[in-house]
Amino acid sequence: MIYVNGNRLPKKLPPKVYIALNKPKGYICSSGEKESKSVMELFDDYLSGWGKLNPGLPKPRLFTVGRLDVATSGLIIVTNDGIYPYLNHAHNIAMRRYIATVEGTVGNRHLMAITKGTVVDGVHCTPDSVELLPRQPDMPRARLRIVIYALKRVRIGGIGGYRLPVDLGYMR
Repeated sequence: MIYVNGNRLPKKLPPKVYIALNKPKGYICSSGEKESKSVMELFDDYLSGWGKLNPGLPKPRLFTVGRLDVATSGLIIVTNDGIYPYLNHAHNIAMRRYIATVEGTVGNRHLMAITKGTVVDGVHCTPDSVELLPRQPDMPRARLRIVIYALKRVRIGGIGGYRLPVDLGYMR
């Protein structure tokens, strides 16, 4: 028997769970803030029925792998596997695909400008590819598919701020 902080660990651990979620806008990827809806609320029904489907197994403690801000929708992974985020770190899976919805008409000159990239903190960064997606009848605005390779966050607000090396081998 193993005890942690006076609590006995269960004999059986829950199976590993991996859920691909299309995160809707308006939800946050953490459970700490009370003023916002958390994506974890989307799993309340799943977790409430856990005991019936998995008798004797403790409920999994789910968390998101990666984050999208509250105004962004898109793919995130929800799991109880603590090793999974490390196996899927940006150093191992560097390519990211995004769909950007933009105002106005997008022409070849706009695509060329995006493809040429921009300078961020003195480093020239360019996407791997930029593609204008076909118009959809239910979507009046233009959409772009942008493929980038992993970026390294160096500053959030006033925290951080060291400069990136000029030669970023994983950027194109």
